[in-house]
Amino acid sequence: MKPAERVQRIPAEVRFAEELERLRQRDKFPVPPGWRMSPIAVEKFISGDDGIKVARKFVAESGVVRRIVISLCTNRGCFMVGEPGTAKSWVSELLAAAVSGDSTLVIQGSAVTSVSQLLYDWDHARVSRTGMRKEALIPGPLYRGMRDGKLVRFEELSRCPQSLQDAILSVLSERIISIPELGDEDGILYAAAGFNIVATSNSVDEGVNKMSVALRRRLNFETIRPIRHLQDEIDVVMKELAMLNRNSGIDITPAAEVIEVLVTMFHELRSGQSLDGRSTHRLAGAALSTAEAINVAHALSVYAFYYNDGVMKIDDLVHFIIGAALKDKPDDRRRLKFYFETEISQKQGKAWQVVYAQRDLL
Repeated sequence: MKPAERVQRIPAEVRFAEELERLRQRDKFPVPPGWRMSPIAVEKFISGDDGIKVARKFVAESGVVRRIVISLCTNRGCFMVGEPGTAKSWVSELLAAAVSGDSTLVIQGSAVTSVSQLLYDWDHARVSRTGMRKEALIPGPLYRGMRDGKLVRFEELSRCPQSLQDAILSVLSERIISIPELGDEDGILYAAAGFNIVATSNSVDEGVNKMSVALRRRLNFETIRPIRHLQDEIDVVMKELAMLNRNSGIDITPAAEVIEVLVTMFHELRSGQSLDGRSTHRLAGAALSTAEAINVAHALSVYAFYYNDGVMKIDDLVHFIIGAALKDKPDDRRRLKFYFETEISQKQGKAWQVVYAQRDLL
């Protein structure tokens, strides 16, 4: 087995290496300093281009991807905000893969507790032998991004304490890192061309750590909204499901009818409105995002492969939806039952009848 075959999840620059190379070869547009391709090619990589066989990887309202790409061409970072599961992290990974060829420079806001995790630390064993030298410095993701001229992904920025958020102000404004432990020659790191920050935060965490006005001014905000059209969401789920099943060694053909029912339920419960325009309850403890739908579909596939001879059945759907929909809000059980009685009971088709017959599982 090759090493790549043992990796559970390969980064976007490896997964889409052929598409990226095809785009670079055909790219005739101006390329910003430090970038691997033009903004137009980056947008095509994310939004897709059937003419050169580049698949669409993210569904968004018109202009969203272009505004994000242009933001990263400037001296301001980009900050994507939205509900959980709206593919913000996925977009940041795609951007880093296309712009820098490396999506692995990631900072998790909830895991950062010290400035050294943001910028740099020291190899104390080497320092004890040689003193404070550049060779003893352990670069963090921000340091490496500035040194190498690459995009740095800052996940869940609002979960990072404000004191640490402020530590990146000089990075965003002055584009330098000061290293007082070193001498004048190595004491300042200047950002190389191509460096920028693409940050994300879900709207649920908006009030965890309030961002300072100074930091907000250095980031262009973009709201990432849930997929609006049902068929687009079904297409995304089917595409990502095929990848997950392949990586899990599962040879199964997903039942289109089951996936359509699953995505329709999530779509309606998330929006608080049925496809026919009637109002229904939204769940308080579950986002029921496209990402959640993909995870439920994958669990159904795994179950079908190992327990049902590779046949995905509508009879099993509610068992797996329960774990995604009913979490830590007791009233959500009542809301879900209401949805079954007012919406699912009225839907036509045998598949919906089977789902409604399972309402007792709630």
